[in-house]
Amino acid sequence: MAINKHNIICWIRRVLWSLVGIGTIVLLVAAIEKKDAEPCKGIYINIKGVNNIFFIDKKDVMDSVVSIEGRDPAGQPISSFNLRAIEGKLTNNIWIRNAQLFFDNNEMLQVNILESEPLARLFTASGNTFYIDSALNRLPLSDKFSARVPVFTGFPSDRIILTAADSSLLRDIKTIGVAIQQDPFYMGLIDQVDITPQRTFEMIPKIGNNIIEFGDASDAEEKLHRLKLFYREVMLKAGMNYYSVIDVQYKGQVVAKRKSAEDITADSLKTVQLMQQIASNAEKQSSDSAELQTQPADSVNMDNVMMRQSMQRDEEDSTNDEPKPEHVENVVKKKDTTEVKAKVPQVLMPKPVQPKPADNKAVEKSKPVKPKPVVKKPNNDY
Repeated sequence: MAINKHNIICWIRRVLWSLVGIGTIVLLVAAIEKKDAEPCKGIYINIKGVNNIFFIDKKDVMDSVVSIEGRDPAGQPISSFNLRAIEGKLTNNIWIRNAQLFFDNNEMLQVNILESEPLARLFTASGNTFYIDSALNRLPLSDKFSARVPVFTGFPSDRIILTAADSSLLRDIKTIGVAIQQDPFYMGLIDQVDITPQRTFEMIPKIGNNIIEFGDASDAEEKLHRLKLFYREVMLKAGMNYYSVIDVQYKGQVVAKRKSAEDITADSLKTVQLMQQIASNAEKQSSDSAELQTQPADSVNMDNVMMRQSMQRDEEDSTNDEPKPEHVENVVKKKDTTEVKAKVPQVLMPKPVQPKPADNKAVEKSKPVKPKPVVKKPNNDY
C-alpha cells in the first residue's frame, strides 16, 4: 500500500505544532512558578479621588493591607498573596468604592483605589448629618476634608433601612444634587435646600433674603435653567432683596412675589452683613492649608457682580421714592439667544400696593415753626 506523501507532511506539522505548544506551556508554568517564588519588593498605592480630594490616604490603605495579611507584605513570597480576598476586604471600607491589586514585572504590589464620591450632604430632622454617594449609600463625615456638595436639610428619617417613601425622597435628592453640581452658577447661588413636610423642596440663596419654591424633583435641570435666567435678567436689575418668593415649579414660567417697602429697607442692612460674612469666610478658607477645594472662577465672579449690584440697588431703594416696575417683559435680550436655548420664561409679579396720600392738614401741622430773627438795636452811647 502506497503511503501518501501529503498526509505524512501534515502529520509531521501537527506533531511539531503540538511540541511547540507544549514547550510554551512548560516555559510559562516555569516562569509563573519562578515569579511566585520571588518575594514582594514593596507596595505602590494609587488613590483616585474626587477633584483630588482624598477622604482616605495611603497610610490608611497600607494599614488595611497589613491588617488583612497580618504581616508586612514586603519580603513575602508573591504566591502567598490572595489578591482577590484583599480586594474584597478593602472594598468593605465605606470610603473605598473599588480596589484593584496586581503584581507588576518588578515584583511590586500595585494597589489602585477608587474613592466613593459624595453627592450631597443631608441633615435629618433630629440633627444628624451624613453624605450620600451616587449609589445612595450613606457616607460618614471625614476628619480630613469637607466635601463641597449641595446641602439638604429636614430629611425625615435616621434609619439605615428606609421606607419606600423615604427611598423615593432620597432619589429626588440625588436628582436635584446632580443638577446643581452641573453648573458653577447653581453651586455659587444656592446655600441649602430645605425639605418641606409635603416632601417638596425650597432653596435658600446665599445672597438675598428670599425663598426659591422649587417643588418636586421633576424637570430639575429645566427649573434651574429658568432660575438662572431670572437671576441674570431680572434680579440683577431689580435688586437681590426686591422679591420675597421666587417660584419656579410651574412649567415655562417664573412667578415672583414682591416685598413690601418696609421689608426692602430692613433687608438692605442684612445684605451688607451677609456680604461681610461671605468676605470673612472666604478669607478664612484661603488661609486654611487643609482646605484644597476652591470655588470655580465663574461662580466667584458671578457672586461679586451680584453683591455689588445688589448693594447699589439697595442704596437706590433707600433714597429713591419712585415706584418699581409692575412687571418685567422680555427678560432675555436678542443678543443672548445664542446662549439661551430654552424657552423664555414668563415672569409674573403682583402689582405693588400704592401708599395712601397723606393728610394735608396733618402735614401742615407737622411743619416746624421757624423762630423770628432777633434785630439788635443800635448802641448810641458812644
